Amino acid sequence: MLINNTHNKKGFSLSQTSLKTKIIASLLFLLIIPSTATAAANLAADDFVGISFWLISMALMASTVFFLWETQGVTAKWKTSLVVSALVTLIASVHYFYMRDVWIATETTPTVYRYIDWLLTVPLLMIEFYLILRAIGVASAGIFWRLLIGTFVMLIPGYMAEAGFLNIYIGFIIGMLGWFYILYEIFLGEAGKAAKANASEAVMFAYKAMRWIVTLGWAIYPLGYVLGYMMGTVDEASLNIIYNLADLVNKIAFGLLIWYAATSESQATSPKTA
Repeated sequence: MLINNTHNKKGFSLSQTSLKTKIIASLLFLLIIPSTATAAANLAADDFVGISFWLISMALMASTVFFLWETQGVTAKWKTSLVVSALVTLIASVHYFYMRDVWIATETTPTVYRYIDWLLTVPLLMIEFYLILRAIGVASAGIFWRLLIGTFVMLIPGYMAEAGFLNIYIGFIIGMLGWFYILYEIFLGEAGKAAKANASEAVMFAYKAMRWIVTLGWAIYPLGYVLGYMMGTVDEASLNIIYNLADLVNKIAFGLLIWYAATSESQATSPKTA
């Protein structure tokens, strides 16, 4: 009976793993196939913007699979963080598939797709700070709500200005205030103080690197806004490549830092075996 139970447990585990693999594979198939054929047929060898869209979209999808798979190797308190990282890259990859096709067909910038992406993924990225602190037991509801509200204050006025519902300068100023509010919270506010006082070396390393991504990586977006809407001198193709590379860092590298903290902490707390 003991042997049979052991085999049943192992069989169940293998079955669950196989099921996850099939789900991920089906998801990839459903997301990629509808647009891949058209985009591939029209992608020119010298269309570096289209190539960047293609590379980033596939990197985002690959990251989604990686983060979901790695949830099996971390302790329960870190699983949500990795799932959220996977959601960020999944949402972004879907939008990148659409943006890639629009660019290849029209060579125009689909700004509305970017803002829909940002309105979903940026709040999730900010929630990651809260989830890290929750995993080490020092998060408060105030941190969650301040970061969430800060992201919407940063994004919504920018979109309204670009869509023509708000003055360009007013939208820019309000959006910058939201960004500065976020930076204050993660550096000097309750979130920053809680991490400094309670985080392990690995978690603090990831937390600090995430802060600098929000500081330096995110600076590309307001710079593009200024050049494109307040000065009108930016080349559309160049701006798209810059935005695409920024998303590579701000979404994938951000998630990898979460993964580093999660795996480091999980390995440190797992029981040692002889």
